Amino acid sequence: MGGARQFLAALLAVAAAAAMVAPARGRFVVEKSSVRVLAPEHIRGHHDAAIGNFGVPDYGGTLTGVVLYPDKKATGCAEFPARFKSKSGRPVVLLLDRGECYFALKSWNAQQAGAAAVLIADTVDEQLLTMDTPEASPDTRYLDKLNIPSALVNRAFGESLKRMAEKADAEGEVVVKLDWRESMPHPDERVEYELWTNSNDECGPRCDEQAAFVRSFRGHAQILERGGYARFTPHYITWYCPEAFRLTRQCQSQCINHGRYCAPDPEEDFGEGYEGKQVVVENLRQLCVHRVANESGRPWAWWDFAMDYKLRCSMKEKKYSKACAEEVVASLGLPLEKVLACMGDPDADADNAVLSKEQEDQIGRGSRGDVTILPTLVINDVQYRGKLERTAVLKAVCAGFKEGTEPQVCLSHAWRRTSACTGTAGAGGTRRRT
Repeated sequence: MGGARQFLAALLAVAAAAAMVAPARGRFVVEKSSVRVLAPEHIRGHHDAAIGNFGVPDYGGTLTGVVLYPDKKATGCAEFPARFKSKSGRPVVLLLDRGECYFALKSWNAQQAGAAAVLIADTVDEQLLTMDTPEASPDTRYLDKLNIPSALVNRAFGESLKRMAEKADAEGEVVVKLDWRESMPHPDERVEYELWTNSNDECGPRCDEQAAFVRSFRGHAQILERGGYARFTPHYITWYCPEAFRLTRQCQSQCINHGRYCAPDPEEDFGEGYEGKQVVVENLRQLCVHRVANESGRPWAWWDFAMDYKLRCSMKEKKYSKACAEEVVASLGLPLEKVLACMGDPDADADNAVLSKEQEDQIGRGSRGDVTILPTLVINDVQYRGKLERTAVLKAVCAGFKEGTEPQVCLSHAWRRTSACTGTAGAGGTRRRT
């Protein structure tokens, strides 16, 4: 298993290096929110903050609260002994120091201590970066329960907030307004969004998360698309095998079309179970199901296919196969011959137009960042930050509508563009886990 993982890492490194010489080179984009200091008067001002890739950012809304900085345990890596409360009764925005543990753990401990939001102060002078989700493990089971927004602020702003918070008894509370209203573009009455996912269901908690999201969000997605309010597109990450490796067992096991399109071995073991090339073929099939469904005037049928396939054709039950997939296609009334024509020949020494387009779309352009991890949700050309959960994602999608054009599914939720506490209407970088 270790050999498979090392070989994959080597191939990905070579492929990434080759991709970087392309004329339209992409990058990872740090998605930002706004922090406005309202009081004390002499430090009022506007600052950027990098949205954390966990919890629930308040897309489309604002939150006004009081900054508190702990006297002890300022890293937030251990549970706090008591709940935090502001003297004015406003929500607490807990300020913590970066370092010593996962960003997400800091936010979890803050949430448990009553914080409505978390600001984490960087400890070095650098550009803002995205606080990423740690790998799932028994020690990170809190991730699914993390429901508050978190953001990273730069060192200088963080130090300023600390000094003022420590003087709050003498000079008054530090009041800030966290604003996500411009974090999600909302140009018109239709939202365009996409999910980068995978047909593989043997990649552990990440795969389970994606399958659960498809099941739970399907109803919302189909309402939005049937009503013409949204346009959804599924995507699947694929990589290629460099020319020098194409005759190796590893590339032949993980790639189709003579090394042009590859996916990792599901078990990370070339000697057993399913092969990466089977995953590529199934990803291709699901792309073509969406294309054929779209041509048939039923683009929302992809959600039915994806959900049914996960239930009926699971790797875990040894049913992940061409025959099972074609049964699901037939059950949805989609023309199988059109799906097969779209897929082409995976054994041909030729490009596949569908998968080549996927590789192109992975590369960021303009303000849009590269797609580098699974799952990735993109809404109106902006990568979503936060957990992949039905209500959180619906909130972000609804924030993408021009004000006044929201469909009923958005208006029926109380969180639509509202401001916590007040009740009023409401560039390049990297990512780190600690």
